[in-house]
Amino acid sequence: MKRKILLLEDDITLNETVVEYLEDNDFEVVSIYDGEEAYTKIYEEKFDLLIFDVNVPTLSGFELLENLRIDNINTPVIFMTSLNSMESFEKGFNLGCDDYIRKPFELKELLIRVESILKRGYFHKNDTKVNIIDDIFFDTSSNLLFKNNEEIKINNKETKLLKLFLQNQDQILSHDQIYEYVWDYGEESSDFSLRTYIKNLRKILGKERIISVKKLGYRFTTE
Repeated sequence: MKRKILLLEDDITLNETVVEYLEDNDFEVVSIYDGEEAYTKIYEEKFDLLIFDVNVPTLSGFELLENLRIDNINTPVIFMTSLNSMESFEKGFNLGCDDYIRKPFELKELLIRVESILKRGYFHKNDTKVNIIDDIFFDTSSNLLFKNNEEIKINNKETKLLKLFLQNQDQILSHDQIYEYVWDYGEESSDFSLRTYIKNLRKILGKERIISVKKLGYRFTTE
């Protein structure tokens, strides 16, 4: 399951270079050269991350982000720009960006920043409560699970697993994707432990919420 990125960059060579690099690293990338076109595309399609240059035609990256946040579109944003002043840096974060990378940069640096944001664990939402079923919700600010407003105790890896499922509802997650997210670097993943965590979450949420897909992985649904 590829994460989907929108890239707004009017430098054709840089645009093509970044697209190729991100696609080589298993991301799906939609390439845009114009601010207004990017604004339209964000309403037409769902993205996991937005990367904006600032000085682009029709609608600047700053103006675009400001409009998106006013519209309560809270998809994470990285600015990728040649504007190096502290004023521009400060403005980007004040408007609600998640990261700011100054040109020129190493492609590896961009990749690290992209992966870091996508692994932070949650989308930007003013409401931190994510309803799972009628009386159960997950609070993204505290990383706690509640039923009838009382905390349900789950361990750290079950919490990570639940967050991963909530971020990827109705999509099949392979065992490898789960291992990479739930187990920390250097830890040895365990299929037995994963089955235990799945079993424990099913007891709380219902067996029908976490579906085993033979030879492929698991799919989480709230339907």
